[in-house]
Amino acid sequence: MENRRHLCAHHARAPLYTRMVIHPSMQSVTMSTVVTAKLQEQFDAGLETRADFTIDQPLERYGQVDHAVWQQLYARQAALLRGRACDAFIGGLGKIRLPADRVPSFADVNRQLKPATGWEIVAVPGLVPDRVFFEHLAHRRFPVTWWMRRPDQLDYLQEPDCFHDLFGHVPLLIEPVFADYMQAYGRTALAVADDDAALARLARLYWYTVEFGLIRDPRGTNGLSIYGAGIVSSKGESLYSVESAAPNRLGFDLERVMRTKYRIDTFQKTYFVIDDFAQLFALADVDARALAERLAALPELSAGTVLDTDVVLQRGTGEGWPDDDDA
Repeated sequence: MENRRHLCAHHARAPLYTRMVIHPSMQSVTMSTVVTAKLQEQFDAGLETRADFTIDQPLERYGQVDHAVWQQLYARQAALLRGRACDAFIGGLGKIRLPADRVPSFADVNRQLKPATGWEIVAVPGLVPDRVFFEHLAHRRFPVTWWMRRPDQLDYLQEPDCFHDLFGHVPLLIEPVFADYMQAYGRTALAVADDDAALARLARLYWYTVEFGLIRDPRGTNGLSIYGAGIVSSKGESLYSVESAAPNRLGFDLERVMRTKYRIDTFQKTYFVIDDFAQLFALADVDARALAERLAALPELSAGTVLDTDVVLQRGTGEGWPDDDDA
């Protein structure tokens, strides 16, 4: 079962998978991701999770290096995103009051977040299984990896850490329409959780919106602003997504996006641009089964494809694109 939260700090990404496994340190069957070094390290140390894969945030385990890495990443991205990230993200960052100098307390974040939109963040040891992730989203809980990357991983990480999950995702969860979209996504995914092909297409929607989405903004760079977490948490992609001539930038269309493959190992070949967050929330009105059946009859599209029917905001030059097949 492919994990839907493929995410790293930089443009070099690797796929991760989930399955049911039994850890020697546990007496019962536990949902886990297939062997990532960080997860294995935690399980070897005796980590036990709840049935929903959550843990209590181990605040006492953050050291000076962890706080220094958070401070460095926060300062870098906060400066880089001025004039590039959308107003909703910048505003949300202020509303949830993330500290600039230390790893945040999840409880402190929830004191700002939950009264605003009913969402809360929950600590997890790393990537979680699909169904667990969807259940959390459907109940307005966002899983946040508790641990921080090392200083030598500022620009390369093969799995999401606390900075990516918290800085990248959580500010928009205080924006009501986007918050509703995230819950609708979780519910839609649960409705087709027994259909691997449908989940693969929904993974594309998550990738091209929640992780790598752009939004129209007349005051933004080239009329665009960033909202996707994979962009706002990455130095390289923050610049590339709105300033490079290489990628396509196409108007968002739900079914078009769900037919489009993506790259997990390079910058994106194509970005889909929404008009506003309300355009995403249309997912809540979709019959998930009917949509899955309709899309199953249509051909899949490579990441760099531009169709005659697309709304083309910018046709990319393709410079630097890998020429092997997309995932």
